[in-house]
Amino acid sequence: MTAAGVDVGKDFLDLAIDGRARTTRFSNDAAGRRKLIRGLAGLEDAFVVVEATGGYEDALLDACVDAGLHVARINPRQSNAFARAIGELAKSDAIDARLLCLFARLFRDRLRCHVPAPPWQRELRAWLRRRGQVVMTLQVQKQQADRAPPAVRTLIHRTVAALRRELAAIEQAMQVLVDANGTPAIRSSKGMGPIFQATSLALLPELGTLNRRQIAKLVGVAPMARDSGHSQGKRRIRGGRASMRVALYMATLSAGRCDPAMKAHYRQLRDRGKPAKVALVACMRKLLTIVNARRRDELRASGELAPD
Repeated sequence: MTAAGVDVGKDFLDLAIDGRARTTRFSNDAAGRRKLIRGLAGLEDAFVVVEATGGYEDALLDACVDAGLHVARINPRQSNAFARAIGELAKSDAIDARLLCLFARLFRDRLRCHVPAPPWQRELRAWLRRRGQVVMTLQVQKQQADRAPPAVRTLIHRTVAALRRELAAIEQAMQVLVDANGTPAIRSSKGMGPIFQATSLALLPELGTLNRRQIAKLVGVAPMARDSGHSQGKRRIRGGRASMRVALYMATLSAGRCDPAMKAHYRQLRDRGKPAKVALVACMRKLLTIVNARRRDELRASGELAPD
């Protein structure tokens, strides 16, 4: 196995290959990616690691998969922690590429190869991203309207009306994709509204393929141990996919009002002395576990997932 790391920027790709002292720079366009792929294709069993950079890495990931290369994308928090762990305080594109190369060599067995998302899922992610931007802008405009003079308030109201029309169009487009690609599992409990369904389909493709502990950790609702010696710290959730966690939180709030079973579970936890937030996170974890189990049964019934 030959490890390689690529530092992805808006304009450039810096490639570091295990055993080579120098890094190579390519342009981050179609021609540059082709040259980079040709250089990697000649290596024996190449394994490439890139860092998530807000979408600038997507084209490279797809090109590597199309060329039959093994490639993994890691969270920037992982690479930053790795740099601190090995005492690398300097930062440059070449240094980052070499760090990713070393990361690939040391942790290949712990990394999951990138699987390209189908076109409908990419489109749904783009709609979700745009919806978030519109919702945030709407909140800002409404807050400004409260303090604005009448003439300015009139303009703000026009902007708010336009944003509401755009939001309605976005949600309609999302609903079309959810109706075409959704499954009964993500609609199987009360509280699972259109936004939860869309977020699950777009941001949690692993649903049904992981066990309950793995899926809870992936979303960020698993309590993490903080023990050392004889001391036992409080468990807290951390990490995970924030957007999915927000959608799960809202679905759980709705389920807690409408679903008798979820309401009883929350009440039982509160009666046992659990703080309100702890009880709510436990309900989030329970709802996620239910959806994950139902999705797993669907995959097994269709033959997409092998039985245990």
